[in-house]
Amino acid sequence: MDILISNASGKPIYDQIATQIKNMIISGQLAQGDSLPSMRLLAQELRISVITTKRAYEELERDGFIESFPGKGSYVARRNMEFIREEQLKKVEYYLQQAVELAQSSGITMEELLELIRLQYGD
Repeated sequence: MDILISNASGKPIYDQIATQIKNMIISGQLAQGDSLPSMRLLAQELRISVITTKRAYEELERDGFIESFPGKGSYVARRNMEFIREEQLKKVEYYLQQAVELAQSSGITMEELLELIRLQYGD
């Protein structure tokens, strides 16, 4: 599994792992029913603590992206991908609303905000 960890990122390592796996599921790289590496194996591959991978998997399970079965492993949840995408859109809308409110209260124009979004998105 191709997961890249950045120590320079301000995000915790478990969050980086969970976000990348979510993106793989949403993009279709990981399909419903696909198995994930064990927490121990992923920790070895990334050279991190098993506790960190456990936390990432717990977050993924809580958000409904994976299902874990004791003694059998973790698998991509059998859910409606449109539903997952809709949940992600709601999160984006929430954070964009906060960004818009902050921009408005700071005197940042819509054009400046859109340019910031383009830069963050990577054109």
